[in-house]
Amino acid sequence: MSLINWFEEKRKFGGLIGAFIEKATKGYVLSEREKDRYINVDTNKGLWTRCDNCENMLYIKFLKQNKGVCEECGYHLQINSTERIELLIDRDTWIPLDEDMIAQDVLKFSDEESYKNRISLSQKRTGLTDAVQTGIGNLNGTPVALGVMDFQFMGGSMGSVVGEKITRLIEYATQESLPLIIVCASGGARMQEGTLSLMQMAKISSVLQIHQVQKKLLYLAVLTYPTTGGVTASFGMLGDIIIAEPKAYIAFAGKRVIEQTLRQKIPDGFQVAESLFDHGLLDLIVPRNLLKGVLSEIFELYDLAPWKGNNNQV
Repeated sequence: MSLINWFEEKRKFGGLIGAFIEKATKGYVLSEREKDRYINVDTNKGLWTRCDNCENMLYIKFLKQNKGVCEECGYHLQINSTERIELLIDRDTWIPLDEDMIAQDVLKFSDEESYKNRISLSQKRTGLTDAVQTGIGNLNGTPVALGVMDFQFMGGSMGSVVGEKITRLIEYATQESLPLIIVCASGGARMQEGTLSLMQMAKISSVLQIHQVQKKLLYLAVLTYPTTGGVTASFGMLGDIIIAEPKAYIAFAGKRVIEQTLRQKIPDGFQVAESLFDHGLLDLIVPRNLLKGVLSEIFELYDLAPWKGNNNQV
């Protein structure tokens, strides 16, 4: 048997292994200390990467075909914003917006490295101008406005450019009466921009109020691993429907900060999507390979809503 055939056989039957399915269905979550042991591998280089959940070595070609989902245990590995757009938007319909917007180092911030250099390095590594891509396209034939955050660009942190691009996207969606989707993956506000980054929370929330309440247009928030900080505290939790990927880490403050503040032990997994869903913070948990179909069905239901065009109703 050739090596390729062996991998294909393993790929077909590996997902049936009972131990891994048991971990996936019971919400198996690694502790923060265990996660620190794992090696992060850039899936754009080389042939192999390691699953963060079950530790199995994964052949990257098969992993990409499976949309970044581990075939052994069903864990959803991180994917970049371009892959996310290809997953959701119909082929040849994507039109990007505000691609040339670049952050300015207004505060001349510098720690171990200057903010300006950090931006340049992230731009070279990802090919993006900042931590979000915005644009319009069709999702199963339905025109939508889509924003996708990219954790590979400075941890998906929200600075002035991210805030402005998302604000302009929402304004465009409102003007054109388009449903809005924002896929969140962020460590929160960008500390290198200080208060300027925190201002984006209020700015985005204010235009969302116009989009959702005044114009009665749909906004869907999709929370992926990880969604934290100022993104969680603003537009991440303002969706008409809030959707999360399985086992997505969603929080405002980290577990260690909460424990030190409250001076009590916090159980493992309390900031994972399944736990938040059980406590009513999320509306749906949708696997990645089903997300496009679920979003399409939501849009169909929204189009049938009899009250949508009545501006006198809330």
